Amino acid sequence: MPEQRKQGDVGNIEVLSGEQVYRASRLGGLGSGYQSTQDLQPLTDIIGQERAQQAVEFAMGIKDKGYNIYAVGQNGLGKRTMMLRYLNRLKLTEKALHDWCYVVNFDATRSPRVLKLAAGSANGFKKDVEKLMLRLVKALPLAFDNEMYYTRADKLKTQLAQKQEAALVKLTKEAKEKGISLSLTSQGEYQMIALNGEEEHTEESFAKLSEAERNRCETNIAELEVKLRGIIRQLTEWEEEFSDKQQAHDEHVAREVLTHFIKPLKDKYKHQHEVRTFLTGMQTDILENLDIFLEESEEQLALAYAALDKKMPRRYQVNVLVSQEQQQLPIVVEESPNYHSLFGYIETTTFRGTVFTDFSLIRPGSLHRANGGVLLMDAVKVLERPYVWDGLKRALRSRQLDLSSLEREISLSGTISLDPEPIPLDVKIILFGDYQTYQLLQHYDPDFSELFKVTADFEDVMPRTDASEAQYARFISSIVHDNAMLHCDRAAIARIIEYSSRQAEDQTKLSLHSSNIANLLRETNYCARSKGAERIQAEHVEQALRQHRLRVSRLQDNVMENFINGTTLLDTQDAVVGQINALSVIATADHQFGVPNRITATTAFGKGEVLDIERRAKLGGHIHSKGVMILSAYLASILGKTAPIPLTTHLTFEQSYGGVDGDSASMAECCAIISAYAELPLRQDVAITGSMNQFGESQPIGGINEKIEGFFDVCVIKGRQASQGVIIPKANSNNLMLRKDLVEAVTRGEFHIWTVTHVMDAIAILTGKPAEQGQSYVPDYVPDYGAALRQAQARLDALRQKSRKK
Repeated sequence: MPEQRKQGDVGNIEVLSGEQVYRASRLGGLGSGYQSTQDLQPLTDIIGQERAQQAVEFAMGIKDKGYNIYAVGQNGLGKRTMMLRYLNRLKLTEKALHDWCYVVNFDATRSPRVLKLAAGSANGFKKDVEKLMLRLVKALPLAFDNEMYYTRADKLKTQLAQKQEAALVKLTKEAKEKGISLSLTSQGEYQMIALNGEEEHTEESFAKLSEAERNRCETNIAELEVKLRGIIRQLTEWEEEFSDKQQAHDEHVAREVLTHFIKPLKDKYKHQHEVRTFLTGMQTDILENLDIFLEESEEQLALAYAALDKKMPRRYQVNVLVSQEQQQLPIVVEESPNYHSLFGYIETTTFRGTVFTDFSLIRPGSLHRANGGVLLMDAVKVLERPYVWDGLKRALRSRQLDLSSLEREISLSGTISLDPEPIPLDVKIILFGDYQTYQLLQHYDPDFSELFKVTADFEDVMPRTDASEAQYARFISSIVHDNAMLHCDRAAIARIIEYSSRQAEDQTKLSLHSSNIANLLRETNYCARSKGAERIQAEHVEQALRQHRLRVSRLQDNVMENFINGTTLLDTQDAVVGQINALSVIATADHQFGVPNRITATTAFGKGEVLDIERRAKLGGHIHSKGVMILSAYLASILGKTAPIPLTTHLTFEQSYGGVDGDSASMAECCAIISAYAELPLRQDVAITGSMNQFGESQPIGGINEKIEGFFDVCVIKGRQASQGVIIPKANSNNLMLRKDLVEAVTRGEFHIWTVTHVMDAIAILTGKPAEQGQSYVPDYVPDYGAALRQAQARLDALRQKSRKK
């Protein structure tokens, strides 16, 4: 307890000067030789993100499975720009890039094959195959349309006809010797009829024959039919033999043509085994499907060539999925990671009412294009789209891209007819997201930590030193050069750095929200060009900032109008018991501003409770309620240590009809209650902000610049006085980067900013009764806080005495 009492000592009040409330940039790290961004070398490194850069370098260097990157940080930090700038400087090391193609699988057409080719060779191979097919489309029909081919074919046909004719002539002669006529009907059937001399028997003449003659004829016919069936079987065998010889002849002719055209192609790709294997399979398949090239049916020929505007059969085309022509590390940014754009898809086409698909209609996705390199995506967009996250995890776990399984997962029609061979996957995934998404994935998805083992944590701010200011100036120069803007002079660079420090809400820090700086530079460049300036100057930066405030400050103007017309009650002079001016911040999507609020405290005889009206009205948030409980505990510790406080206090934000949260008003509330206890009036020309702990020590809060400026604006509306000012925690001193007019008022002594380390320091300022040291009006375990507490203690003692008498 003694150490805590020492921390709670009062008397640490400081009045800040103009230099303390705004840290100007001197650009000491640049030296005098640099007068504008034209003289500065643009920055190519990631500014202020050494931690994130080391994480990325580690992930890119390690080749093991699962070392993908989650880049975590707020929007606007320029994570993607910084990451791309780093990746574009990377060079390929030992990793070899490949081109990927789909070709027909001659053994199973439903399962197209993958061809892995050397980087940059796929399109050349595709053109070579197209040239080959165009030549074969012309050469093969010509090979079968010449005298040599026809002579050989006719010779085979003649040999077949002669053998068939000899067999039939022999049978016909034998039949005639037995009085039987063998003839061929118009339907192509053989018939046997008994002869009556040289003429065929009629039914009448045959009936007149004796029974023995008739039986003899029938017996002869039966024997001849048996021989005829044998001859017919022989004829069929001869025809099959002829067909085989004809086919062998055709294949021989075609093989000579194919060998002539395909051999040079095989020699060209002799070092790529998969290509040679494919060409060998193509040669065999063409021999088995010569009808594609020789088809006389226009319908069948049209279907074979359909829908690709190519004068070559679809079956032998090469579908190039990915071609690494640039021979550089593939870096792909996927803006809309839906299922098809990420994993690819299989198209269908219609030809004369028939819907079909084949390997040539397989289309690549971002993962195919990034294979061997890096794919960058926004985490929220990945999670928003159905099936995408599960599909991505499956691909990363298996390290392959399986089109068919992914397609079947989301297909409702069941019409997917292809099952393409999977493509090996070697890719680094970089997801950009915020902390909330990162925590959700860590908590709810056990696979996330296994697949994204590296976290690149991007900083919001960087230390502000002479060296970092010089580096920041080069960062500004890089934006100017990249966007072909007017160059910034030295004063403009300094003003932008000061703006960055204001965005960081810290004199000792610079904001790394590069999008804000880039937007400011674009608007400043517009202002400078509108005025015909040759360079961007500080006045152009100020103009851009004023115009931006004007665009986004409609709500602020409406709120301030209530102070002008007296709708919102607030005093900026005199002193009032139990009433104090606190400070709060109102934030919209693109703007935040400070507004003073009146807090009042009233007391009545009771049990020492502090009744928070905001909480009872269900307008107070949890943090605000905690702040009230803390100040209640502090008051009880100094004023109710030996006896209960005989007063009940009602505490509220006046004219507050929305929610109240945060503990930044707890010091103000404590001062209002002590004022009500002691019946000491509090200055209304002073506002206060800051939280406190149970020992009364002040604690820093956010939005300090906006809060001070908000009270200053109200003071201007109500009437300026030199005594006006704001009390803030000492720990917030480094957060001050105030507006220019306010800084000037502080410098002239027309507005004051006091820093305090204890709530009783604030009481001393607000009551005009400084804290007195060495007093013993309270027990030894309570620090001596002076006149205000002595007066409050005296009143409480009187009330206790009166209560005991009753």
